[in-house]
Amino acid sequence: MTDEEALKPTVTLDMRGTSCPAPLLGAKKIVDDLAPGETLLLYSDCPGTPDDLFAWTKYTDNRIARTERLPDGGQAFYIRRGRAQHRTPNAVLDLRGVSCPGPLVEARRLLNSMGSGETLKLVSNCPGVADDITDWVKATGYQLLEADEVGAGEHEFLIGKA
Repeated sequence: MTDEEALKPTVTLDMRGTSCPAPLLGAKKIVDDLAPGETLLLYSDCPGTPDDLFAWTKYTDNRIARTERLPDGGQAFYIRRGRAQHRTPNAVLDLRGVSCPGPLVEARRLLNSMGSGETLKLVSNCPGVADDITDWVKATGYQLLEADEVGAGEHEFLIGKA
């Protein structure tokens, strides 16, 4: 499943107008019934929802794949149900604090030295990195195996070399 396919929500839950912890509790109830890899799209305008969701994912196998600001001031959260098993990367590149295109340049450099079938975990908090990585892997032939927003503006990508 590509990352774009994973972001097509299986279920949408609109919790705008409710206060915390209702958005988290509603999301948990639905995510618990999803199959591994399926996605819930949660809408919330409660200011505490991001903190609640990111804290919750640290203790579960679920991931926030992406967040989006809504024109009305709320947020959309793409929450992916955890998988039974995780891929272990062959290398980890932590580039928090490095501006784009730095993460792409360094990822390319490291992937060029890696063997076929190996994977790289890239960690970045560059604001444009999520869109940049998606476009970059399409153009280069690498595989985006996983993409998760693990904290507010902090992303982890698992990139495979064919």
